[in-house]
Amino acid sequence: MSIHSASSSRGSPRRGIFWAPGEGRAYRKGGQTGIFKADGEETDNDYSISEWWLEPKTDGIGVHVNSCDHVYYVLEGVLTVFMDGRWLRAEKGACVVIPGGVPHDFENREETRVGFLNVNVPGDFERSIARIFG
Repeated sequence: MSIHSASSSRGSPRRGIFWAPGEGRAYRKGGQTGIFKADGEETDNDYSISEWWLEPKTDGIGVHVNSCDHVYYVLEGVLTVFMDGRWLRAEKGACVVIPGGVPHDFENREETRVGFLNVNVPGDFERSIARIFG
């Protein structure tokens, strides 16, 4: 990882972040892998960004609610997302925006791996994943 100095809009020092493909802070549970690229202190808690990979036929953690907004951008495969009381099929290139407070879940119902980029606003999302994935 290569880091360069920068400053935030709040005047506190921040650092640029570079991760090579596949790098980041990884959490694994069952057929799910979350790789965090930026979170919490790195973004002044403004946002969190992570990459998620689900092996074929992998369930999510179950329908749940978060206070932060989620943005999912499908990188590869087909992600099945629960939102607004229904399951949606999100193919490669699809973007799903889930406002905080909306019940949601995701899973891979397909025979191939699925990957998606997850942006959360505000940040500090990694802390909850660390507790869930242990």
